[in-house]
Amino acid sequence: MWLSNSSVGRKVVMSITGIALVLFLTFHMAMNLVAIISADGYNLICEFLGANWYALVATAGLATLFVIHIVYAFWLTMQNRNARGSERYAVVEKPKTVEWASQNMLVLGLIVIVGLGLHLVNFWAKMQLPELMHNMGMNVDPQTLNYAADGVYHIQQTFANPVYVVLYLIWLGALWFHLTHGFWSSMQSLGWNNQVWLNRWKCISNIYSTVVVLCFAVVVIAFFVKSLMCCGTAC
Repeated sequence: MWLSNSSVGRKVVMSITGIALVLFLTFHMAMNLVAIISADGYNLICEFLGANWYALVATAGLATLFVIHIVYAFWLTMQNRNARGSERYAVVEKPKTVEWASQNMLVLGLIVIVGLGLHLVNFWAKMQLPELMHNMGMNVDPQTLNYAADGVYHIQQTFANPVYVVLYLIWLGALWFHLTHGFWSSMQSLGWNNQVWLNRWKCISNIYSTVVVLCFAVVVIAFFVKSLMCCGTAC
């Protein structure tokens, strides 16, 4: 019960779920890069990750991890606010050693959640969900079902819209700040907090977060540029 009854336990839960989500981000990033290299290859991956039992189990597992991560994040934030009491309203100089991301993790997390909702609407709701509904015997528009496994088509449609491009880049910026602090902080909560390794984890966090976010951004920008070059023609 210490995982929920103590502050240290809650931080451990946050760390473990966060690391698991980081591993998923790494896979998702690598998968998205395939879309630039090979449309057919990317669609094969999308077909493999359709409404089959292993993909649905993985989706349910990810959703559970994400919900736990969010719940514990709000729980810890409220606990910290209550512990500070009226002190949080006092105007004090912020310590120079405290990172901006550390001071704004809740806001960054909220932006990440909103961006995730947008991502689910643009992709999951148009890909895995229609297949799942069809398998359950529900009525699904035939054209929607035909495009369910065509991941490249949905990427092209989404990132041809400059509004979505801007929103996704804002989301990725918030994700970068969230990861740069969250990654090394997770390692610290798990006990790797000596001065030598803490500095190393901070360096690894910055490098990893930058690589992952840049790769996601490359896909967004590449398909947006391609939509401008095509100018409505098939290409």
